[in-house]
Amino acid sequence: MTDPRAPHISSAFDGNATLDHAIHDSILADLDSGALRAASKNDAGKWVANEWVKQAILLGFRRWKMTLATVGDEAGDDSTPLNTWYDKVPLKTAQWGQAEFDQAGFRSVPGAWVRYGAHVAKNVVLMPSFVNIGAFIDEGTMVDTWATVGSCAQIGKRVHLSGGTGIGGVLEPLQAAPTIIEDNCFIGARAEIAEGVVVRENAVIAMGTYISASTPIIDRATGETLYGEVPSGAVVVPGSRPDPKSGVNLYCTVIVKRVDAKTRAKTAINDLLRS
Repeated sequence: MTDPRAPHISSAFDGNATLDHAIHDSILADLDSGALRAASKNDAGKWVANEWVKQAILLGFRRWKMTLATVGDEAGDDSTPLNTWYDKVPLKTAQWGQAEFDQAGFRSVPGAWVRYGAHVAKNVVLMPSFVNIGAFIDEGTMVDTWATVGSCAQIGKRVHLSGGTGIGGVLEPLQAAPTIIEDNCFIGARAEIAEGVVVRENAVIAMGTYISASTPIIDRATGETLYGEVPSGAVVVPGSRPDPKSGVNLYCTVIVKRVDAKTRAKTAINDLLRS
């Protein structure tokens, strides 16, 4: 069912209406709480972008003013800030105390930054990392050190985003579909998943693998070449293949096998970190 706020946002985005701030605020609040998402899976299992949600986020950059903010020292003395920034979007937890963190139920270590309008579910662990506006991170996921979760990216349950992982956003460039990582996936260190790629549940992406919408994903077992979607349970590694026009090898990714007990043991999550 179409959200009744969508037509107003689209009209305001096109310059045909004056943005209603109360409606706009309610959309950002719903994104922040997880009641609204930038993309959702339909009955056929296809991920569908809520384009008007991205429009609402972009309208915020037209509406909001640049503001100076600081983070104080360990004693809470803002007169000696550890960090200062000048931005239009506040931090999700800027005004939070113990009660708000207890209610949210996720763990956030020093150096973890989450913009307002991103949802972080219970039992998520945020190591020093960055989560952009419109993103959704579901329960039990680990966002490891220096990982980045781009605007409107959708991260499933019990996912491990290893150190330095980059999950692409959609605000710039203006691509239509957010990047999707479904439940129980393992994304290896320094891997990059972008341009609306969907990684289906239980998949394992090896360290240093880069996948965009135009990256060939070759199934070694069948010879089939896929684009834009990693199948459920696939184990994907970097590879190359000859270019028939030049003779040089071009980058691709290769599905080397499906997840087995050995692979799952190597990539299993540690429940103690989420308790």
